[in-house]
Amino acid sequence: MEKIIKDALKSAKADYVEIRAQEGVNTGITYVGKELESIGENSAFGGCVRASIKGGWGFVAFNDIADLPRYVEMACEQARFVGTEKSLLAPLPVVHDVVKTKAEIDPADISLTDKQAMCNKYNNIILSSKQIQTSNVRYLDAHGTVYFANTDGSFIVQETIFCGISLLAMARDGMNVQQAYHSVGDLRGFSNVRNMEDKCQEVTKRAIDLLTAKPVAGGKYTVIVDPKLCGVFVHEAFGHLSEADFIYENKKMREIMVLGKRFGMNALSIVDDGSLVGEAGYNKYDSEGTPTQKTYLIKDGILTSRLHSRETAAKMDEKPTGNARAIGYAHAPIVRMTNTYMEPRDYTFQKMLSEVNNGIYAIGSLGGQTNMEMFTFSAEEAYMIRNGKLQEKVRDVVLTGNVFETLMNIDAIGDDLEIYGGLGGCGKGGQSPLRVSDGGPHVRIRNVVIGGR
Repeated sequence: MEKIIKDALKSAKADYVEIRAQEGVNTGITYVGKELESIGENSAFGGCVRASIKGGWGFVAFNDIADLPRYVEMACEQARFVGTEKSLLAPLPVVHDVVKTKAEIDPADISLTDKQAMCNKYNNIILSSKQIQTSNVRYLDAHGTVYFANTDGSFIVQETIFCGISLLAMARDGMNVQQAYHSVGDLRGFSNVRNMEDKCQEVTKRAIDLLTAKPVAGGKYTVIVDPKLCGVFVHEAFGHLSEADFIYENKKMREIMVLGKRFGMNALSIVDDGSLVGEAGYNKYDSEGTPTQKTYLIKDGILTSRLHSRETAAKMDEKPTGNARAIGYAHAPIVRMTNTYMEPRDYTFQKMLSEVNNGIYAIGSLGGQTNMEMFTFSAEEAYMIRNGKLQEKVRDVVLTGNVFETLMNIDAIGDDLEIYGGLGGCGKGGQSPLRVSDGGPHVRIRNVVIGGR
């Protein structure tokens, strides 16, 4: 493989050319209700060539590596048609590396029969209650190897082993339908999906309990968000605004996202770190061969950096951060997050809770949407807080607001960092789901607008 790729690069006539080739095997199992909806294993091989001439890019995806020199020529020809300026790429050291993944239990060592039996058991636990209308259990593992080379002289081989599962229970009482969800997924191997019987029972109970929960009364509240919802907020509401391709192309965001500007109290720090081994967003190198790193987006309340590809780093005269990622060989890399989280501080959850007279404890996320700096998130479950104590469960809790105002309204950051992966992943630019993790500690936020559904 190395010789084929390097030989093809010798014929490249461009300012810059890179080749990625990818091979892998995936296993998927899905139960919906009582039905085994899909089960199977598949293998795939493919690759792509990306070339730059005078700032223009050409991109060719392929499945037959035998014609690689022709694909290199095609990508260069495309770039030649569109290039009119100057190719700008931040410089990188030449890298030669082979990255192997270690998993406690390799999913490839577990039979498809055993994987199916495990999923069936989990599904039956969820369906065991008469109040559960339907379920969804989805399992996925993927073993992949990516070969990368460029005309700078780098050659990198990276192996990944991803494994995860999602559990969903949907409860119904007449027209009242409620759901609860749990998902895990990272690069630690098959052990993270085993022994989840208790999680299945917990998901089932949460869905059923939501049937009797009262809708929340809309208004402004002090809200404590759990680590999972904190992670969703950090990723969706702030992380995407920190992706340099978005900032570079958006004048309004360039005026807002000025490095050195204060975005919160001194205790607030938000990080993207693609070098966290085992987490879903881990890679030693991104899809351009840039080493991943720990990047402080906000440090001690101050905006300090953003996420870059080689091209955005050069255009904005900043350093590449290892955040150019492609979902697969058929896509060109774009600026993406990896493992994004808020750093913990010294508040215990109980202390945080004790200082709230009237508020809401919001747990998990059923999804949401962002529009520039505005966000809307639906909590998976929630409890009222009165006089420093958790009270009745409430539902239909929707948090809305401006991300920059919300960051400034954070007044307590917990000591209990948790980082979550999963099967959902991240979507951007038609590339979804990209494996990522996000998280944080418990966080308390003043003056959050809460609207019932």
